[in-house]
Amino acid sequence: MILNDFTSTELVAAVAPFGVPATVGRRLFARTHENCPAPFDLRAVRGLSHRCADALTGAGATRRRIEIASRRRSAADGFVKYLFRLHDGVLVEAVLIPLPAGPDTTPDKHVLCISSQAGCALACVFCATGRLGAIRDLAAWEIVEQVARAREEAQAPIRGIVFMGMGEPFLNYDAVIRAARILSDPAGFAIAAKAITISTAGIVPAIRRYTAEGHKYRLAISLTSAIERKRRKLMPIEKRYPLGELLAAARAHAQATRDRVMLEYVTISGVNVGEEDAAALIDRLAGMRVRLNLIDVNDSTGAFSPPTDSELRQFRTWLEPLRQPVVRRYSGGKDVDAACGMLAGGGEGPPVEDALVPLRRPARLPAV
Repeated sequence: MILNDFTSTELVAAVAPFGVPATVGRRLFARTHENCPAPFDLRAVRGLSHRCADALTGAGATRRRIEIASRRRSAADGFVKYLFRLHDGVLVEAVLIPLPAGPDTTPDKHVLCISSQAGCALACVFCATGRLGAIRDLAAWEIVEQVARAREEAQAPIRGIVFMGMGEPFLNYDAVIRAARILSDPAGFAIAAKAITISTAGIVPAIRRYTAEGHKYRLAISLTSAIERKRRKLMPIEKRYPLGELLAAARAHAQATRDRVMLEYVTISGVNVGEEDAAALIDRLAGMRVRLNLIDVNDSTGAFSPPTDSELRQFRTWLEPLRQPVVRRYSGGKDVDAACGMLAGGGEGPPVEDALVPLRRPARLPAV
């Protein structure tokens, strides 16, 4: 029984047959996710009898951990790239984003970009994770543990989560939603639901399911082109779930939530920042409330380059008739390969103690 794989409701039900009252079960949930790197002790849970604790231990109840294989801190902006080793040796990455960011700035809070899969089956041509292919889904506890391990040494509370690391979250839907519930639970990590963003490359049935279930987490959809032939070359998912179906699902989500749909648009010089690209966006997004996030491509192979400042200015000028928020999103940590699209989990780098810039651990770990 992996205790940190359960939501609070699930855990209360799972331990009830061992004679654990619901109130104590909820305390056990809180203890499981407490910001405490010390060894986990069931007997430390207030109200849990030694008999029940021993019975749970005998049934294999435990809090599983993942290992920090390495960490690298950007000298430019303080982003921290974590490489985690899972129980079977699989490697995944996460990025701790300080707010405000800067080499000499003590952050007020952090956002953590986490992985939902090892590798990815979608093979977007500009994404390092996509070049790995599919390896496996992560369990909910492996997703949650990325947050727990980063939280142990963060200089400020983690107040936001983005499922934009390795993998396609909606191809691991159930585990991702369970992890989001644990992270947003007031007795868990207490991260506001609206501060958790789940990004998808366009798994249309999952978007419609997500909308029907009425989740309060923010949805982000990776668009990258509003021209089918271009999107098909950049994002092979277009072949299975065409742009028309994707935008219909996005429109339905916007109507159901009465909120803007966040669209992620990876900008690539000479590829998708021309006048025809802007015109296609204006046409296809007409009547839909959106927020368009422009993200510079980060491609370690050199096949794709971000637009120049003049290209991007011109593209934004062409987009003015859209009359919707268009934001250029900062993509930090480039000097440690922590920027958007660069997570690959392909190498461990230096040992933890030889990380690029050592992390400063606070005297008292902040509660989240």
